[in-house]
Amino acid sequence: MLKNEYLLLTPGPLSTTSRVREAMQLDLCTWDDDYLELVQSIREALVTLATKDTASYTAVLMQGSGTFGVESVIGSVMPKESGKLLIATNGAYGDRIAEIADVLGIETVVCRAEQQKPIDVNAVEQLLKTDRDITHTIVVHCETTTGILNPVKEVCALAKTYEKTTIVDAMSSFGGIEIDVAEWKIDFLISSANKCIQGVPGFSFIIANKENLQACKGQARSLSLDLYDQWKTMEERQGKWRYTSPTHTVRAFKQALLELEEEGGVQARFARYTQNQKTLVHGMTQNGFTPYIDEAHQSPMITSFIYPNESFDFNEFYNRLKTEGFVIYPGKVSEKETFRIGNIGDVYPHDIERLVEAVKQYING
Repeated sequence: MLKNEYLLLTPGPLSTTSRVREAMQLDLCTWDDDYLELVQSIREALVTLATKDTASYTAVLMQGSGTFGVESVIGSVMPKESGKLLIATNGAYGDRIAEIADVLGIETVVCRAEQQKPIDVNAVEQLLKTDRDITHTIVVHCETTTGILNPVKEVCALAKTYEKTTIVDAMSSFGGIEIDVAEWKIDFLISSANKCIQGVPGFSFIIANKENLQACKGQARSLSLDLYDQWKTMEERQGKWRYTSPTHTVRAFKQALLELEEEGGVQARFARYTQNQKTLVHGMTQNGFTPYIDEAHQSPMITSFIYPNESFDFNEFYNRLKTEGFVIYPGKVSEKETFRIGNIGDVYPHDIERLVEAVKQYING
């Protein structure tokens, strides 16, 4: 068996367990009843993770990365001849949503916050008050650009007072932070197999309010990313995907779901991620690095650190850590030089302590 050469301290793909990787060692037929039952069990498990109101929601699996899932929702939920999407953004992934909407020819209004600050709920409300053409809202929960957490629950509750359809990109938070889509008034939640549930890349998934999803019939701007048709096929044919599905990734994801349950569920995983992040910040601060995001708004998933000085060479730092068994992430912040370190995946506080020691050795020459 291949042994990992390094630990991925990234926001996904991330380090997985040996059992998740081993689950991919079996070839499956997409038409086989055993495989279809596997898909259905995953869909049911996702809805159960997402809400206590399981009767009102369904899960749709969509081939491709998280961005494919986001595009499938935006391109299917927004009416072709009407509708306007309010995009609340404070990072690269919110900006990507705006880019998707632009390519699809969807009318938008953008509520932009600084990258160091969470989305301003008052600014969102001002737009909802003044722009009566807005029909849908979308916000990123954990903005992976920086690691900041946005006030999704408050934004969605506000949008519902104005009778808007709510969409949440929970790519880097679902499975790692407790969310109840019904209680949070989320109509469509999007996430990915290779994030906090700790599977491998290959598909995204959407937790959708059934009534809102059924209203999407005939609206899709894409054949392969038609969310409604994907759901209808999975419903009518008991787990069948419309086109070739990533069978190995699906088996790995099922194993990852079992391991999430074994760990103690989302609450236990959140506690581990939180301990990872606190251990990281404490150690990195002692080594002379400053977090980019204020602690009050910091997620436990990924942390951005500001370069310690002008002479800091990220590539050299990155390669040194890689030789020590750790892979980190470059920054995406536009206004400051930063790099990012992820805390999710099969990663524990003792791993973070080893990383901090490797950083200390680098700093001390």
